[in-house]
Formats: sequence, C-alpha cells, structure tokens
Amino acid sequence: MDAITPDSKKTILITGASGFTGRHACQYFMEQGLRVAAFVRKVDDTLPQGIETYLGDLLDQELLYEVLKSVTPDYVLHLGGKNSVPNSWEQPLLYMQTNILSTLYLLDALRIFPACRTVIVGSRLCFELTIPFRPPHPYSLSKSLQKAATLSWQELFGQQVILAEPSNLIGPGPSTGFCALLAQYIVRCERGEESYPFTVSSRSKKRDFLDVRDAIRAYDLLLHRGEPGEIYQVCSGTETGLGNVADKLLSFAKETVSVEWGSEPLTVLEKPLSYQADQLGKWGWKPQIPLTASLYDIVQYFRGEEGSV
Repeated sequence: MDAITPDSKKTILITGASGFTGRHACQYFMEQGLRVAAFVRKVDDTLPQGIETYLGDLLDQELLYEVLKSVTPDYVLHLGGKNSVPNSWEQPLLYMQTNILSTLYLLDALRIFPACRTVIVGSRLCFELTIPFRPPHPYSLSKSLQKAATLSWQELFGQQVILAEPSNLIGPGPSTGFCALLAQYIVRCERGEESYPFTVSSRSKKRDFLDVRDAIRAYDLLLHRGEPGEIYQVCSGTETGLGNVADKLLSFAKETVSVEWGSEPLTVLEKPLSYQADQLGKWGWKPQIPLTASLYDIVQYFRGEEGSV
C-alpha cells in the first residue's frame, strides 16, 4: 500500500494549482485530510470547495514571502510554470523566467521554514548540461536549468527539496497534451462541429503515458519519504506508440473521425528513456489506472460525463 495517511493538521501549498495537475492535486490532498493552500495567478471557480486560494505571481518576491508567512506550509508541491514546447519558441525568455526564477524565488522564500518538505516537479525532457550544450527547444533548456538550480540550491542551503521528473501525464481535465487534444476533437466530431481531419505527426513515435492521478500519489510519497537532493522518475515504465493510443481513443468515438498521419522522424529525446523502477517501487507505488481507462476518462470528461475510474 503506497498511500500516506498524513496528520490532518498539516498544511500543503500547491503552486500552479489551477493547472491540469494542480486541480487533481488539490482534490487529492483535501481527501487525504490536509489543509490545502492553492497559489494561482487568477481566480478559478473550478477549484475544489474548501481550499484556501492565494492570488499572485511567483515572480512577485514580496507577495510570495507574505503568502508563505500566512500559510506556514509543512509541504510544498511546486507545479507552477510553463510547459508548452511550441510556445517556448515564441517566448523563450518568459520560459526562463517562469520555470527557473520562480523556482528559485520559491526556494529562497522557504528558507525560513527549514522543516518544510518540497517537491519540485521538473520534466524528463531535460538534456545533459555538459559542453557542447544541445538543447532541442527552449522549454528543455528552461527545465534543465531549473533542475540544475534546484539541486544546487538544495546542496547549498540544505533544504528538504526533492525533484520529480514525470512522464507524459494524462487523465480527465483541461490539458493541451496529445490525448486531450484528440479526445476534444472526437467529441467535437460527435457534435458535428469539425470538418477537417486531426493531424498526428507520426504513428511510430512513442511516449510513456501515466495517469495524473497516479502521478499525484507518487508526489505524495515523495513529500513524505523522498530523499532531499534526489531525483525521482515518475512514469509507468512502458512506452506506447502514438498510433496505438490514437486507435484506442478513436475506438470510443460515436461518430466517424478523420485522422491524418505524418511521418515525422524520431528526435534524440523521443527515443526510449531509461526508467529506474525501484525508486518508487520500493515503497509499493505502481500505476493503478490502466492506459485504456485513463483514455476513456479523458473522452468522457470532454463529453461532460463520468468516466470509468
């Protein structure tokens, strides 16, 4: 059993709480009995009832310090940041600011809470910071530097900071990922709102897909048991071709859906990634939601209906 039963008096601060993962995290930790404080950039009425909401920008250092003093967190789950590869080409400096500086501002503000355990959620799309530097896109650069800054800060100041590197998170909720985009397209086709085919870059590309709800269970474990300064991969350990995923999503469609397949070649970071199953597995964690169930739940979410889980 991998679930943690926390002290109901404990407080967790979740940054990026109005995002895809953040909304699930707020719901999960509320159900675990924690006091949940959500740091968001704007009012979001879709967040679960009963959480404390703090409005602001993580780049506002003065406000961030005030929020932390008010919340006095025992745990922090840092989900705030930007994660669109295409958009990172349009606004590279914004990605550097948002993913690197906001993380450092948060860690610096947390220095007055030495017992606070913090999980920084990074990305598996990092590249090696060794010369010659070959980042595939600005997003990868921002997350690679965030990783280096996080681990360096932990070493310098001895804070209880753990780094999580999730794979492609999927599941019901507002997302801009491949599965959500295709599921939205399927539902629009069912409603007669689409006339152009959905384009997929390649059937052969593979991804490690993990349900976001399983990922949050892993983050919970890391908040309680993760070793400060360590990196933990949060993934299923199995890579699935985009073609297979699309076929499964299309099997749920109630109307004919047109898809066009490209032949874009694999890039370096799209080749199979190493996976160290013993990191979370030693605590009994493993994915509980099958890929098929997760994909079905995504389609049902966009239909406005209950899913299978």
